[in-house]
Amino acid sequence: MSVLTLRLDGPLQAWGASARFARRTTESAPTKSGVIGMLAAARGMERGDDVELARLAALRFGVRIDQPGTRVRDYQTARHQITQVSMPVSERYYLADAVFVAAVEGEDELVDVLDAALHAPVHAPFLGRRSCPPARPVRLGVHRGADLARALRDEPWQAAPWYRKGHGRQPTIPLTVLREAAADEDGADLLRDQPLSYAAERRRHALRPVVTETVEVLHPDVRAAATARVGVPTHDPLAVLEESN
Repeated sequence: MSVLTLRLDGPLQAWGASARFARRTTESAPTKSGVIGMLAAARGMERGDDVELARLAALRFGVRIDQPGTRVRDYQTARHQITQVSMPVSERYYLADAVFVAAVEGEDELVDVLDAALHAPVHAPFLGRRSCPPARPVRLGVHRGADLARALRDEPWQAAPWYRKGHGRQPTIPLTVLREAAADEDGADLLRDQPLSYAAERRRHALRPVVTETVEVLHPDVRAAATARVGVPTHDPLAVLEESN
């Protein structure tokens, strides 16, 4: 088994598990449906290919909240080009300045296929909506022989430098992980983001068990500062006087 890790970082993200009429909400973290859809698009998978979707949906999914961001609201409207009739106002929610580490666990062959697709995607990745492009490359790496929990614990902290400064000199940082529960794992919540079909006329999702936990990751700035101090000689201003005696 292998785990493919992804960095989801952009000015705006939107991960909706539900939408009602003109109101489009967002979850506080990426959904499995949204991330699997991004990987499917990178492979060039047809929207109605439910057989191939089932292979991707069987991957175990997890996400780590490295930088939670801020929820913002936007109003959008449009006018029909021919009739000049105004369309209903659309209320849309986004996450601004958020950074996440997402991960999918599965067989080595499928993980390698998805990794290659991110190197040369058929369709460009976006963070939940087409209006939300990533700010940095999405692919982080492949963890061989690791499980989902370990990969989400071992991946370095991906938060922006300005956000890391707000955490002072803490050597480790506690981060929230939302991880797909194993078959025999208790204490899980249910989230309706397990994709069954992306076809426009029959888009369907099922419930998925999710475990919430906290992991400790190293603060890279504190670690770098400590490494820089190793081997630096201590300056003694009175040493010259001792030598003269």
